[in-house]
Amino acid sequence: MLAEKNDTVEKKGAMQFLREVRTELNKVSWPTKNELISYTSVVGLTVVIVCALIWGCDTAFAKLFRVILG
Repeated sequence: MLAEKNDTVEKKGAMQFLREVRTELNKVSWPTKNELISYTSVVGLTVVIVCALIWGCDTAFAKLFRVILG
């Protein structure tokens, strides 16, 4: 009997949770298409720049260690 009661509580809890999630998602201020494209471009450019910096540092350190270690 106790297990049946817990199952019911869990199902009601899950359904209530999903209803609340839907309500909150309706409150979200979603970006426009142009904003989304702009934000995506900024992220893409930032990733390229950071990758280039990491590659440059890696190359410089590799050459430095080759000189030091002979």
